[in-house]
Amino acid sequence: MKTFNLKASEVNHKWVIIDASTAPIGRVATVIAKRLMGKYKPTYTPHIDDGDNVVVINADHLVVTGNKETDKVYYRYSGFPSGLKEKTLAEARQKNSAHIVEAAVSGMIPHNKLHAERMKRLRVFGGEEHTHAPQKPVKIEVQ
Repeated sequence: MKTFNLKASEVNHKWVIIDASTAPIGRVATVIAKRLMGKYKPTYTPHIDDGDNVVVINADHLVVTGNKETDKVYYRYSGFPSGLKEKTLAEARQKNSAHIVEAAVSGMIPHNKLHAERMKRLRVFGGEEHTHAPQKPVKIEVQ
């Protein structure tokens, strides 16, 4: 039996839609990461980007458990002395709820040459409305 290797010309990116308000952010992020990488496919090849295009809706209504709303902190560092900025999950949700989903998914995808291309195929929207209806995305349920 020969090992199967997917060729770049055989790649087929599907469109899926995931509702972020149905499950906790960690579970939603793992489903999104698997879809972006294509690990659920039997043709998965680590060095070929064969994942799906993922549209996430309802990012404003994210579900978190425990005290994460006040205890989880996002950090940014400018590189200069006293350039460390921090904001809690509640502050990040008010400013840009899409960033929360993107940060969670980005941490679950390997940081290699394919990382940027995979993250480009993630589209996050705060409400029910999205601009990718012509692509006819298939709805994926998160448990």
